[in-house]
Amino acid sequence: MMNAIEIKNLRKNLGNFSLKIDDLKVPEGFVTGFIGPNGSGKTTTIKLIMNMINKDQGTIKMWGKDYKINDLTIKEKIGYVGEFSGYLHEAKVKKIKKSISSFYKNWDEKLYEKYMTKLNLNEDKVYKDLSKGQQKKFEIVMAISHHPKLIIMDEPTANLDPLVRNEVLEILQERIEEDNATVFFSTHITSDLDKIGDYIVFIYKGEIFLADTKDNILENHIIVKGKKELLEDETKKIFISIDENTFGFKGLVNNKNKAYEIFGEEVLYDKPNLEDILIYYTRGNK
Repeated sequence: MMNAIEIKNLRKNLGNFSLKIDDLKVPEGFVTGFIGPNGSGKTTTIKLIMNMINKDQGTIKMWGKDYKINDLTIKEKIGYVGEFSGYLHEAKVKKIKKSISSFYKNWDEKLYEKYMTKLNLNEDKVYKDLSKGQQKKFEIVMAISHHPKLIIMDEPTANLDPLVRNEVLEILQERIEEDNATVFFSTHITSDLDKIGDYIVFIYKGEIFLADTKDNILENHIIVKGKKELLEDETKKIFISIDENTFGFKGLVNNKNKAYEIFGEEVLYDKPNLEDILIYYTRGNK
């Protein structure tokens, strides 16, 4: 399988924060979700991929090539939505579209119009007069109207209400199916990825602690609930982290079969979602 993005031994120090990614692959033609609490290094990683900041060491390749700022063959194939749009706030939406679309030889006016209509956007408005959510929707439309092969988004759905989030997710699915696009997007709203994620990469404090297909991750992890007396030093070792109270415990295990072996029928088992997994890994034992 070809990878749209490959990262090796990436290091970046910013003040007292350091990013350390030894190995990250984003497979072509799928949605890879990049999950972590705020301040985990998601935005830093994306800025490094997009060449907006310089890395201290390591390699970042797109389709096997180093991405240089002036490399138009790669630039043309990327649709990007970041934390700030960089658009002229005083300009009308249609003016912004006109100036940006001219850079892309694959710009598709019909596709642009289709998504503007679908997301109820008015191109006669001045950009700064749009709500935060509308601005984000417009950025997303701009990022995907030139048939990019790789769509990179940093928290694209953070300011959107659930209905619009669903529309945006549907649009991304459409681009994957019609253009065989690859999507890499960071979020702390894990339910977005419950819906459309194929691969999930979890990051915390600048390091990736779990990366696999979404199905494998959800399949291997299990939440175990039981009575306090079942917990001993030996059995505690299999948990990622545990909640304990006077009556019992509840914890996450990353090896379902091992949990069955140890506890059998004496406990209750629950399927976790991505948010449960994130919480148990990032908060340590309580």
